[in-house]
This record gives sequence, structure tokens and C-alpha cells, in this order.
Amino acid sequence: MAEGDNRSTNLLAAETASLEEQLQGWGEVMLMADKVLRWERAWFPPAIMGVVSLVFLTIYYLDPSVLSGVSCFVMFLCLADYLVPILAPRIFGSNKWTTEQQQWFHEICSNLVKTRRRAVGWWKRLFTLKEEKPKTYLMTMIISLAVVAWVGQQVHNICLSYLIVTFLLLLPGLNQHGIISKYMGMAKRERNKLLKQKEKKNESCICFIQCD
Repeated sequence: MAEGDNRSTNLLAAETASLEEQLQGWGEVMLMADKVLRWERAWFPPAIMGVVSLVFLTIYYLDPSVLSGVSCFVMFLCLADYLVPILAPRIFGSNKWTTEQQQWFHEICSNLVKTRRRAVGWWKRLFTLKEEKPKTYLMTMIISLAVVAWVGQQVHNICLSYLIVTFLLLLPGLNQHGIISKYMGMAKRERNKLLKQKEKKNESCICFIQCD
């Protein structure tokens, strides 16, 4: 067991080091993005929503075709991949890179690797379910896709994409400030109250029947 844990830890460290090497030119940008996504300042959440709203309003106004939209998005990624490593050191100053920032950058890359591992793990579980319980897999996929198709039919695709992107960008800040855990705790307490009330009603009904 310990050997397996050590192997997993070593593999995680190797993957993290490889990702750090690949994203070294994006270090300053990733640190700044991490600050924004974690809401280090009070105006970061409305700034995120404002930028996302501006982007989607532009898309709605231009109304590009799917092919044009995908082409522009990939073109933007290619330009960013080329320009960011060149411009970032000049803007942020590479000589200001400290040990603390390097550790912070390491933690970001480690979290990205862990997130990728979770996604791959869920994907493998899905195929394991397909092999072990094909009927359950089929029903789960049909119901899930039918619900997604119904939601997509009821809500405009740009509006739905806007809501999803906004939620994903606000999610790190919501987790960082404990907002999600707070409301999850409130939901659990309400559920426990309802269960207790239901149990009391059942006990009252049983006592009433026994008395009769």
C-alpha cells in the first residue's frame, strides 16, 4: 500500500514538473489569473462578470457561424500562445520572480494535474460502468443526454453558455471564500430537519394506529 502511494506521489510530482516546464512562459499570467479567480480583491467578481458579459454580448451582436466562431477562438489561442511568453516578462518583470511565486506556481500546476487526473478517473469509471453494467450505463447516458437536450432546447445556447462560463469562472472564488460550503451546509441542515419531521410524523401515525 505504501509502495503504491509512493509511486502515485512520484508520478504526480513528475507530471507537475512537466507541466511547470510547459507553462513556464505563462507563470506571471497564471499567478495574476489565480489572484483574480480567488477574489483577492472585492472588485474581482464584478470584473469577471463584466468581461464575460462583454465577450458574450460581442458574440451575440456579431452572431458568427459555428465554423467562424471556432476558427476565431483557435486563432486567439494561437496568438496568446505565441505572444504571452514574449510579452509577459516585459510587462511583469521576470527579475521579480521570487521563491514564493515559484512555490505558488508549483501549487497551481499541481492542482491542474490533480484536476486532470480526476477528469480521467471519471472517464475511466464511465467505461468501467459500461463494461460491468451495460444496461445501467445505457439508461444513465440516455436520461442524462435527454435532460441536457431538453435544457438546451428551453434556453438559448448563448445564454446557457454565458451562465456556464460565468459559473465556472466564479467557482474558485466561491470555494475560496467558503460560500459553496456555507450553502451546502444550510441545505444539509434543512434536509435533516425535513427527515426528522418525517420520522416524527411516522412515529405519531404508528402510535395513533396502536392506540386504535
